[in-house]
Amino acid sequence: MKTKSLAIKKDRSLSSRTLAILFFLPFFVLFCLFTLAPVVQSALYSVTNFDLLNRKDFVGFNNYKQLFLNDEIFLLSLKNTLVFACIAGPISYIMSFIMAWVLNDLKGRTAFALAFYAPSLTSGAAMSVIWLYFFSSDSYGLINNALMRLGLIDSPILWNQDVDLILPVCIFIQVWMGMGTGFLVFMAGLQNVNQELYEAGAIDGIKGRFAELYYITLPQMKPQLLFGAINTISGSFGVFDIITSFAGFPTPNYAGHTMVAHIYDYAFQRYEMGYASAVTVILFLITFLFGRLVSFLLSSKDE
Repeated sequence: MKTKSLAIKKDRSLSSRTLAILFFLPFFVLFCLFTLAPVVQSALYSVTNFDLLNRKDFVGFNNYKQLFLNDEIFLLSLKNTLVFACIAGPISYIMSFIMAWVLNDLKGRTAFALAFYAPSLTSGAAMSVIWLYFFSSDSYGLINNALMRLGLIDSPILWNQDVDLILPVCIFIQVWMGMGTGFLVFMAGLQNVNQELYEAGAIDGIKGRFAELYYITLPQMKPQLLFGAINTISGSFGVFDIITSFAGFPTPNYAGHTMVAHIYDYAFQRYEMGYASAVTVILFLITFLFGRLVSFLLSSKDE
């Protein structure tokens, strides 16, 4: 009887494992086709001189040498991308969590969630056009008009032409747009925290919302915090359409030129796919390293 029961349990475990593999297989196939394969192909192209017309010539690491030694525009795009991601990403991430935490206990949180999430459903190009009405460089722009009426300025500020203002304004737009998805994720995480933990914490002497946040809420929300951080990183490093729609392509004096813009320039304007692939690989490595750092910081110690 024991042997028969063990055999039945073994058959059930095998069937469960097979079912899990079948459910996982479609995602794995799509991941390999549309994520892994393009990454590998870009890495292979990055060591060639490929322009879509002529035969691919192997050049080794010459493209990477050109990027770091002779391409000043790439170095500027690398700087702009890091500045953009390191400012817009954390601000958007922190503000999303704070707003979700503050609004979590309100009765009308569904309406607030919809209001915060709606901008993320719209493309960056469309939202940049709307923000252009606010930051228009003439006297009819809402911000310029308000400042001139208040007597704070005498002439319109060139928001999308001044090299010192393009990146800060685009960071502001990205922060506003990037709060939607993070807000929704954090709101869902806050709703799933076991309320009994707060009661147990009160018995143990944890009092006040900030103490509950530090000792109970944040440890219970690590999966949502990690998911939100990864989304924020990928969105911040992949910015392109917002800046292009707001300040044009290329931006004045390359003030808002990012790595994705550099990829677009060489891939679809000059058709130098090998060189563009080298930029893509560098951007992938930077994003991957930031993602691994965030995963290390937010992962549970017992995992």
